[in-house]
Amino acid sequence: MFADSPVSSQFIAGEWREGHSDRTVEVRNPYDDTVVTTIRLADAGDLDAAYSAARQAQRGWAATGPAARRKVMLAAAEILRARRSEIVDWLVRESGSTVLKAHIEVSLAVTMTQEAASFPTRMVGHLFDTNTPEREVRVERKAVGVVGIISPWNFPLHLTQRSLAPALALGNAVVIKPASDTPVTGGLLLARIFEEAGLPAGVLNVVVGAGTDIGDEFVAHPVPGLISFTGSTPVGKRVGRVAISGEHLKSVALELGGNAPFVVLADADLDAAVHAAIGGSFLHSGQICMAINRIIVEEPIREAFLSKFLAAARKVAVGDPADKRTLVGPIINDSQVESLRAKIVRAREEGATVELEGEIHGRVIPPHIFSDVTPDMEIAREEIFGPLVGVLSARDEDLALELANRGTFGLSASVFTRDLDRGLRFARRMESGMAFVNEGPIQDEAHVAFGGTRNSGLGRFNGEWAIDAFTTTQTLGVVRIGESPQVV
Repeated sequence: MFADSPVSSQFIAGEWREGHSDRTVEVRNPYDDTVVTTIRLADAGDLDAAYSAARQAQRGWAATGPAARRKVMLAAAEILRARRSEIVDWLVRESGSTVLKAHIEVSLAVTMTQEAASFPTRMVGHLFDTNTPEREVRVERKAVGVVGIISPWNFPLHLTQRSLAPALALGNAVVIKPASDTPVTGGLLLARIFEEAGLPAGVLNVVVGAGTDIGDEFVAHPVPGLISFTGSTPVGKRVGRVAISGEHLKSVALELGGNAPFVVLADADLDAAVHAAIGGSFLHSGQICMAINRIIVEEPIREAFLSKFLAAARKVAVGDPADKRTLVGPIINDSQVESLRAKIVRAREEGATVELEGEIHGRVIPPHIFSDVTPDMEIAREEIFGPLVGVLSARDEDLALELANRGTFGLSASVFTRDLDRGLRFARRMESGMAFVNEGPIQDEAHVAFGGTRNSGLGRFNGEWAIDAFTTTQTLGVVRIGESPQVV
């Protein structure tokens, strides 16, 4: 199916066409640096054409009955399932995903699409009596109109589909701007899938363009009523500023960075905690917004936990992401590699003890574990987005909580303890949008609210929260014909 797809083109108004920018982008495999595809980028004219096509197609799509929209969603889910191996291969080659991570990502995209298939019949409204005789007020829910989606490179398929499937199911038209590192899995493959699933032309458009050329205009354009952005906190803040400071105000849904704390209390099951810490720290080379960045351990078990954690980390398979045994594959690009090299140097300079390291080959960075980390160190304060993790000590539960709540992020967090009531009390006091007891912080289910607090974002995704995010309400007052309202 995808072998002959035009993955070097833009997708606008139901047509695969070349961009009009004088610039091209070479998309390279992060592991071996081979060229995956070359794309002539979109310019402002292409962006305007995409938004115009979406606006023209949206009303007809929204007027389509719930059954028809549900049919398209279910067809797309079936294509994702049927073409799993091809999509996994694209994720491995374009985003450096390991086979394990790529399969997880496809499964997440499938379940999100299945959940979205239920949305067309869940757009409920309300009927209110009023204080005026023979009058009623209705509050109806309807599509926002056109949604602009800016998606990231780390989970490009799923994190695009998490906004795309709900938006389409609820009657919106969409324009996607995928990350330049992953334009195929972050946009063009999904356009091909929905094209085959029967989505009308113009309802979905994909523009592959440089942020420096069309980034601000993508947000400021007069057509979209909502911008859904997933990515770094600095860029997300800029998206928010542009969305509310321009001539055309619009809503934003922002899923931003994280610095997930992983707390191990003195009564924790150490084997279970270590198992979760390995996956939470090193899956997809730590390039996940929910990845563990800080492990906070109560002092009585610090040495025992660290010993077990180091032993497990030494067994982590590192290298070729196409090898099914690999957990840690390549970093997405050279800029990210240099950023992580600098973090390693900085951690040493600030006094952290290197417990585990390894030689960096190309873009593959093996697990790096630091102990004696203090909360003022850069490696404890900033989002890492790589296979580096620091271990902090806490003399007691109160200090562990204080350390967990340090900083400006608040996306996901975990605590391990054998006492579930204690764990729930602790989790409720963690300043994060999501907190988990006796499981790692990387969790995402299509029907459960997903989102952060503080500098980790605005709004919630998934389930009924996605219905709220991708629709708006309209209040309608009605007086029965032939009756004169009498104000009381």
